[in-house]
Amino acid sequence: MRKPALSFAAVPGRRKMTIELAAEIERRGFAGLYCPSFGDGLSLCVALAQATREIPFGTGIVNMYTRHPSDFAETAAFVHELSGGRFRFGVGVSHDAMNERLGIRTGKPLADMRRFVADWRRSAARTGELPPLILAALRRAMVRLAGELAQGAVWANAARSHMPASLQELPAEKRSGEFFIGNMIPTCVADDRAQAAAVMRRVLLMYVQLPNYQNYWIEAGYEDEMRAIQGAIERGERDRLPQLMSDRWLGDVTLYGSVKDVRDGLEAWADAGVRTPIVVPSSTRGGQMQAFEEVFAAFD
Repeated sequence: MRKPALSFAAVPGRRKMTIELAAEIERRGFAGLYCPSFGDGLSLCVALAQATREIPFGTGIVNMYTRHPSDFAETAAFVHELSGGRFRFGVGVSHDAMNERLGIRTGKPLADMRRFVADWRRSAARTGELPPLILAALRRAMVRLAGELAQGAVWANAARSHMPASLQELPAEKRSGEFFIGNMIPTCVADDRAQAAAVMRRVLLMYVQLPNYQNYWIEAGYEDEMRAIQGAIERGERDRLPQLMSDRWLGDVTLYGSVKDVRDGLEAWADAGVRTPIVVPSSTRGGQMQAFEEVFAAFD
């Protein structure tokens, strides 16, 4: 099978090791590298433009509120040119709770994103050619906006069963053409499926507490789980959240278990319409480097 793309970040003390890891990922033939906002994913992409030669890469994603659109355009155009056109600029509105912690005041996400894209594109007269623009999508309205304004859409923690309905919001020519369709999928390769599931629940614990994700998963058919989680949060019973994250929901949103389980799951994601599945590795036995070793072994 075609290897997936991978998500990875440069954490303090391991930044040089991360760049070396990128070269190994490229050598092994994975489909791409996508860098989240933590660990300064855009700076990591500057390094990837020089440390790799052929693999596509991009931000997955940057928070549009943290810099001026013209400032983002300067860096994006730089990486685009330096990489020979391999870079994709993924951008999104992040989450209210995270933005509030940064002291960022946000408006209406759709209007803010439309304004950001217009300002970003106007900068091209000064910065030079800009890379393909990928919008972070979750619910239907942002998917439609991506289909209107961008060259792609990327989800994170999407429900596989709901993906065909989400993709119906795109114009037909973009569902079958060059339009980038990606999803960042939390993944844990382990023979002990119960241990892997426990890791996935820990990974998603923060997300099930975010209102925009709760609303998305309700839309995707998991109202019982999300209402129970909302009730536990209101009662201050956050320690109960993992047991309220059902196996049915977890299996729809993540990949975990044996090599066969993970590989079969990726095939199912492709059948659901995701052209670029982006594996976000975790491990039952260690940190990021151990998780990557397990993913490498799964696709050798």
